[in-house]
Amino acid sequence: MAKKKIGLPPLDWLRVFEAAGRLGGFSAAAREFGLTQAAVSQRIGNLEAWLGRSLFVREARGVSLTIEGESYLPLVQDSLQALERNTEDLFGKSPRELRVAALSSHIHALVLPALPAFLELQPKVRVMTDSMTRRSSLEEERTWLQIRYGRGTWPARKAKQIAPEVLVPMAAPGVEWGAPLIDLRGERPGWQGWAEIAKVDELPAGRISFDSVGHAITAARQGMGIALGSVPLAADSLQTGRLRRLDLPELTTKDGYWLTWPEDRARSKRQRALIDDFLQALRGG
Repeated sequence: MAKKKIGLPPLDWLRVFEAAGRLGGFSAAAREFGLTQAAVSQRIGNLEAWLGRSLFVREARGVSLTIEGESYLPLVQDSLQALERNTEDLFGKSPRELRVAALSSHIHALVLPALPAFLELQPKVRVMTDSMTRRSSLEEERTWLQIRYGRGTWPARKAKQIAPEVLVPMAAPGVEWGAPLIDLRGERPGWQGWAEIAKVDELPAGRISFDSVGHAITAARQGMGIALGSVPLAADSLQTGRLRRLDLPELTTKDGYWLTWPEDRARSKRQRALIDDFLQALRGG
């Protein structure tokens, strides 16, 4: 290996090294930058010659970081992120778009009511939504800002709670306890779980069963029976009187609704301010 040079190597070499180390290979780094594998290999070779150290072990089945490469990678990543973040803070323009992905029911119940307040806070920002039909689709969705349901722990994602999940018996005006129950299948506690908490020995019968809490709330709003509905998702109907909470115990769960994003995104002050304003609007001010 050639004698190392003094000073910083070219930024282009460092960016290619970071991508190859993060993605685990020269081919993947080449795809990320739109380069050939040979071009990536040349840049990393130049960096190694500059540093006087081997950063990768070349083998027939691929490449792997050397001990020096493993030590250097997090330093390069932190430095590149700091440079990008500070450049954006000093010279970047304010974001002009906020794009969020969520289940269709969450967009309807959480995002739509929050839009007037958010647009008042950010009058120059355009809002775009990407609606998902299945929660598993969020893992594959390219839109990085997402609303998710759960306990706030997702690998490599930051999360701030919008609202905890609270389930209460709710029905349209004029529908009283004793009317048919609307059953809900899925991960949320159902009527049997609520009955244990409420110490209710006998539950009214039910003839309708949904796998979507949004559908159960809609059915209750149409007078079809009593739903064990989500307070955050039914907030608009409860506020306008289309639904009312029955005078019965509520059931608080360990789950909730969260605004989430990858840990390596939203690094600039402007991006964080945009997310903070959106979160404030989602929380109802």
